[in-house]
Amino acid sequence: MLAVAVHEARIGLAEGGIPIGAALFDADGRLLGSGHNRRVQHGDPSAHGETDAFRNAGRQRSYRDTIMVTTLAPCWYCSGLVRQFNIGTVIVGETRNFAGGLDWLRSVGVNVVDIDDPECVKLLAEYIRDNPAVWNEDIGEG
Repeated sequence: MLAVAVHEARIGLAEGGIPIGAALFDADGRLLGSGHNRRVQHGDPSAHGETDAFRNAGRQRSYRDTIMVTTLAPCWYCSGLVRQFNIGTVIVGETRNFAGGLDWLRSVGVNVVDIDDPECVKLLAEYIRDNPAVWNEDIGEG
């Protein structure tokens, strides 16, 4: 599942954006939708990877048994999306570059799995090093 999110992150980077990808799966592992951070490409501050994947998945009767897979810990905005729609599990590629709202998600009963994937760590670390202003804007440090 993480491979889908990493693929999306690489697409975002190739488009000139921030390399964060995500995908939403059902309980059986069937892909519902995937996406990547498009803030730079669309000039839209709400176009994060998780929101893009969520939108591309379309309407679901329930999200409780879905799995959000993302290359990076969800920010507070995306953590709110997970909580609002009761997404049951979040699989995270890495938390070294950004910890996001994972402690809060755990505290409200979301199953959080941190894979600590070296490829995810390297992909974003290099982007942050080369684009600190864009990164700070993305996480609200403007």
